[in-house]
Amino acid sequence: MKEFDISIKVKHYALEEMSNADQQLIEQAIEATKNAYANYSHFYVGAALLLENGDIVIGANQENAAFPSSLCAERSAIFAAQSHQPAQPITTIAIAAKNDRGLLESPITPCGACRQVMLEIEDRYKRSVRVLLYGKVGVYELQSVRDLLPLSFVDANMK
Repeated sequence: MKEFDISIKVKHYALEEMSNADQQLIEQAIEATKNAYANYSHFYVGAALLLENGDIVIGANQENAAFPSSLCAERSAIFAAQSHQPAQPITTIAIAAKNDRGLLESPITPCGACRQVMLEIEDRYKRSVRVLLYGKVGVYELQSVRDLLPLSFVDANMK
């Protein structure tokens, strides 16, 4: 038997320590939470993507009484970006969330389905996507989606 460790590097910043561009992207994610339709969970998530050409695409979670028909903010933004600008790689994604009491204290992480879709973007464009996870106590920065899904499944696994 062999045993190995998997570790990731996560940087933790106060929002004001981040570059103006990163702060603006996070503010776009926070603003996108207002576009969420979360009539059932009352959990409002916003995502903002920075594309290679400098454009920003936002997404917000959209719930449905038939829960499997709902869509998370991250996938909402990614699918919109890929539908409108498929030649533009995503360089950074910022994610924020709030509930009925306001913005969450701790940084929010994407669900497993969103992690897989985000990973596919890295695989598709053969480049890392930086991840910014916002919470009122600070922002987590990861250099790649692979850090969120270290034992990942991508196209190369099927060959």
